[in-house]
Amino acid sequence: MSRQRVRLRAYASSDIREIAALFYETVHAGNAADYTAEQLDAWADGRTDLAEWDRSFLDHVTLVAETDGGIAGFGDIASRGYLDRLYVHKDFQRQGIASALCDALERAAGADRMVTHASITARPFFESRGYRVVREQQVLRRGVLLTNYQMEKQREPSTQNAC
Repeated sequence: MSRQRVRLRAYASSDIREIAALFYETVHAGNAADYTAEQLDAWADGRTDLAEWDRSFLDHVTLVAETDGGIAGFGDIASRGYLDRLYVHKDFQRQGIASALCDALERAAGADRMVTHASITARPFFESRGYRVVREQQVLRRGVLLTNYQMEKQREPSTQNAC
């Protein structure tokens, strides 16, 4: 697929259904090499609690990557630096969208340290951004164990005040 113009904007509650669909499709298409079908279904079963996600998105800094055709990706971060979700539709991966979202979210959080729980699939992306693995963990979702990584990144010191 050719590159399309993408713009970042703030999340709106009216985005929730499209985001939930993107989440499901991205988990199942993008992580199939690293997780079993059973694990993918436990992670994303297609029954996202839309009201709960909307509340969470509204409590966090949440950004949407939008093309002329709709939403290509989204991410959210809490003010204390917890990067909760970051997903880019399979047709838009490896085009810099996740990096643009992550850059903007990290700036918006203003925290000295960012933390995330990265999938096996996402771990190399976060490592390339300076995150380090704190620990590997097994997370129980709907009775199924999934491997992920608690990762963190220290904010680089500002060079604006340097003499």
